[in-house]
Amino acid sequence: MAQKTIYFGRFISTPQPVELLIRVGAVLVDRNDGKGVIEKADWTVRDPKDAISKFGVDAPVITTKENGFFFPGFIDSHIHASQYPNVGIFGKSTLLDWLTTYTFPLESSLGNPKSPMYKDAVEPPNPLARANAVYNRVVSRTLANGTTTASYYATIHVDATNLLADVAFAKGQRAYIGRVCMDQPETCPDYYRDESTEETIAKTKASIEHCKSLDPSGELLAHIITPRFAPSCLPETLSRLGALAQEQDLRVQTHISENLNEVKLVKQMFPDQATYTDVYDHHGLLTPRTILAHAVHLSKDEMKLIKEKKTKISHCPASNSALGSGFCPVRVMLDEGLEVGLGTDVSGGYSTSILDAVRNACMVSRHVGYVNGGDSRYNLGVAEGLWLATVGGAKVVGMEGRLGGFEEGMLWDVQEIVLGDVDSRGEGDNTEVDIFGWETWENRVDKWVWNGDDRNVRRVWVGGRLVHERR
Repeated sequence: MAQKTIYFGRFISTPQPVELLIRVGAVLVDRNDGKGVIEKADWTVRDPKDAISKFGVDAPVITTKENGFFFPGFIDSHIHASQYPNVGIFGKSTLLDWLTTYTFPLESSLGNPKSPMYKDAVEPPNPLARANAVYNRVVSRTLANGTTTASYYATIHVDATNLLADVAFAKGQRAYIGRVCMDQPETCPDYYRDESTEETIAKTKASIEHCKSLDPSGELLAHIITPRFAPSCLPETLSRLGALAQEQDLRVQTHISENLNEVKLVKQMFPDQATYTDVYDHHGLLTPRTILAHAVHLSKDEMKLIKEKKTKISHCPASNSALGSGFCPVRVMLDEGLEVGLGTDVSGGYSTSILDAVRNACMVSRHVGYVNGGDSRYNLGVAEGLWLATVGGAKVVGMEGRLGGFEEGMLWDVQEIVLGDVDSRGEGDNTEVDIFGWETWENRVDKWVWNGDDRNVRRVWVGGRLVHERR
């Protein structure tokens, strides 16, 4: 592949929460360092030949279709790769019984031949073969939906977690891989937990080393310390994981205040800490590189502590609705100065699409407004939703200024979107986004957000490498 490539066409992004920036021009991407960085951008270019002349390079030109545009890659700041086979399977359950009934059996089956999932197996099970199928599929599906960066939860199993790292790295997705830590006998089933703090730390270090062996720079792939949530870990384990994250300067991801019964459980198990947030802070896990998923039921004092520690929030609207966890007050968080991104939370969430998370975030915000006397200030608009999915997500995963836009120096993690065309006979393309031709580009983006899916994602690049193309 050429070391330099010109991209020409329409570029749409959301540099600010309420700004939908629509520009026509060209950017020059340089892959000499293997990263795929935007070297130059020129918004006066009006045709491909002009781009070659203005940039002064003999480079191939990739052009969007007339009814298409380049958009920054989506960032999924909270997704359980191991739960992908269960998307859409949650019955009438809420969080804690959903974990016991659906989640723990499935996750255990990716590494434990004695998992309850295999109780009726006719032939000896092969957990790693199952993990291989699951992880290849979920990475492919997220890429197909325009997700260029994902923060993944795997399972407690080292081999299967390392396999997820292998798959993501081979397919070229920017990924943070978490071996799930859970060793609390009171809350974790016998068939799915580490035996001790020492085992948890040893296995976590093994996964850290594997990720480093694949990508020593941590630029494309890195381990992320992953205590499942406070109730799943022994107090000593939480402290040791906090110390490990600090020693090796690693990201941390976990859950917080997703469900009211969960909040009560944390209070019972950690009576010496005032709040759920205090539990993580007490054990050294509330850091600028920590991602807290859900955060539906935080108090104002907890929000202030999270802001003080520069910890980040992953909003998972589809999952919160599907499991009946509640309505996350994103507007309040943003007003308090918290950094917020979006997560699909597969399989509490039913879809691998961050675009779906954008529209769910907009919908949930309206419910928040309704329960607050119909106050429309709580509403998130399309631009804000897309900002959370890109710029907000970049801040959450520690890539602020490097992902989420088309400025010089940013990484070329980008999706090419193509919308449907309706002709004079009313015939159109195989997509739910029907464009008649008279819509403004702002209207077209609105229609994409509310009706779009993977059929609109034509191509996806990560670090300048083409990692998905719709045939």
